[in-house]
Amino acid sequence: MTTALALGSEVLDLKVGDLVQVRSPEEIRATLDENGELAGLPFMPEMLAYCGQRMTVHKVAHKSCDNISRTGLRKMADAVHLTGSRCDGSAHGGCENACSLYWKEQWLRRVDPTEPLVEAPRAGERELLPLLVEKAQKEPFDDGQPRWSCQATEMLRAAPERLPLKDLGQYRQDIRSGNADALAVLRSFLLALFDRYQDLSKRFLPPFLRFRDGLHWGFLRGGVLAGRTPTEHLDLVPGELVRIKSREEIMATLDSNLLNRGMGFDVEMSRFCGRTARVKARATRCVDERTGRMLSMKNPCIILEDIVCEGAFKANCPREFVCWWREIWLERVG
Repeated sequence: MTTALALGSEVLDLKVGDLVQVRSPEEIRATLDENGELAGLPFMPEMLAYCGQRMTVHKVAHKSCDNISRTGLRKMADAVHLTGSRCDGSAHGGCENACSLYWKEQWLRRVDPTEPLVEAPRAGERELLPLLVEKAQKEPFDDGQPRWSCQATEMLRAAPERLPLKDLGQYRQDIRSGNADALAVLRSFLLALFDRYQDLSKRFLPPFLRFRDGLHWGFLRGGVLAGRTPTEHLDLVPGELVRIKSREEIMATLDSNLLNRGMGFDVEMSRFCGRTARVKARATRCVDERTGRMLSMKNPCIILEDIVCEGAFKANCPREFVCWWREIWLERVG
């Protein structure tokens, strides 16, 4: 098996706000194995457009939520999220998840703000692109549909180690890196302890001794006990101003699994209830992280400007997923 070279192997020890420049395609190719990966993390075709650009560190990606096997948090090494760098899905069937891209430190170099900008050579892009495009898909499904591969679908390989709640080093890293302040870290830790207690109470306590029926913090409970969940079509378009409905109104549209027509609503999204925002896009296609299959929505979902998961209830996970909203959870303003 071909192994990646140690280009830029020095530890950058990046923090939020640091200025970096994305290396050239040729330099990045030298860090990748035959699968176009570094330590299990794919470098995707959509990332080539950022080569040579100067960008700031938005979050240090030392951990990530596990949306594949639902094991909690996973540990990531030597990676960051850069401000404004999200996947546009152009090489993955038009996926509209707009995931925040992971950048290994070997793909970056630290620069001083006073250093003159020298355009990085792009000579290696033509040689690297075919490999990245080839590895963006795996063997197709039995029905012939493509099986997509991206940073999200390969997260368990890129972050193979679980990060338990008791690992206090993660909280120190949250503060040291600038991902979160001490108050946010303490709050998220206490909430995680509370949710752990609630899980144990459902296992070992009789119902009459449980607090709020053992529900996690936020105490979300679907109100649709039988039949299909309701739907509504507002035909919203980008630029329109909407208000996110109240928790009670949204819970009335959810089943016992907090789903509306298969689309989930969670406690992170509930933090935005009552907020006003503009419609950024209508979304219908996304890659399922667990399978790599492209999912097509019969009822389009809405993406709102500047509304992302902030990890407040998930140990300050820096991944910042874009939230998808059913139109029945929104109302026009004015």
